[in-house]
Amino acid sequence: MYLGDNMLRDGIVPFVQRFEGSGCSAQIMVTSVEQPEQYGVVEMDGDRVVRLVEKPAERISDLALVGVYLFDPSVHDAVRALKPSGRGELEITEAIQWLLDQGKDVTVHRVEGWWKDTGQPEDLLEANRLVLEGSESSNEGEVDVASKLSGTVILQKGARIENSKLRGPLIVGPNTVIKNSFIGPFTSIGPDCVVEDSEIEHSVIMEECRLRGVRRLEDSLLGRAVVVERSDERPRSYQLMVGDSGRVGLI
Repeated sequence: MYLGDNMLRDGIVPFVQRFEGSGCSAQIMVTSVEQPEQYGVVEMDGDRVVRLVEKPAERISDLALVGVYLFDPSVHDAVRALKPSGRGELEITEAIQWLLDQGKDVTVHRVEGWWKDTGQPEDLLEANRLVLEGSESSNEGEVDVASKLSGTVILQKGARIENSKLRGPLIVGPNTVIKNSFIGPFTSIGPDCVVEDSEIEHSVIMEECRLRGVRRLEDSLLGRAVVVERSDERPRSYQLMVGDSGRVGLI
C-alpha cells in the first residue's frame, strides 16, 4: 500500500526486498519528524513495535509512519475488524495495531534519505526542489543563439528556447516553448506549455499552461491548462495557486 502523496528519494526496492521471505505479517516505514502530532506515530521498545497512534495529542515518539506499507493477507482480517475512529475514518494505524494485538510480527524499516508528504502546496514545492537538486543536465530540445543556460537545466524532447535566460536547476517539458523570458532555479514546467515575456522562479507549472507578460511569478503552483496573462507592464511579483483550467488576468 503506497499513499500517492508520498515521495521517497531512494524508492522502495530495498523495503520490498527485506519483506520478501521474512515471514512477517506487516512491514512499515518510519522516519524522525519534528511535529509527530501531524502523523501516525510509532512507539518502539528497542527494535520492537509497541503501539501505533494516529496524530497523538501527547508526544509519545518522534517516529512518523511513512505512507508505504507491506502486508500479508492477514491485513484483510484487520480491516474487517475496524470501526470508525473519532475522526470518523478507518485508520491504517489501527489496522496495524490490530495485527500487533493478535501477536502478528510487525517489523520496521527506517527511511534513509529524504521523505516528503506532499499533502500541502508548500510541500509540493519543497519536493520539487529536492528532486531538482539531485538532477543532471540534459538537452533534447532547441536553444537559439540569443538564449543562455546556466546551472543544471533539463530540456526534454521538442522544447524550444528563444531569446531567454534559464538558470537551473530546472526542467522544461516536451514541446514547451519559452520566448523572451527568464526561468529561475527550482522551476518545473510541464509539456506543451507556452511562456512568453515572463519571469518564473521556484514554481511548478503543469502541462498545457499559457503564461504571457507575467513579471514575476514565484513560489507558485499552476494546474493543467492554466492561462495567466497581464496587461500592466509595471514590475510586480505574484504568488499563485491555481487549479486545472483556471484563467487569471493580472493588472
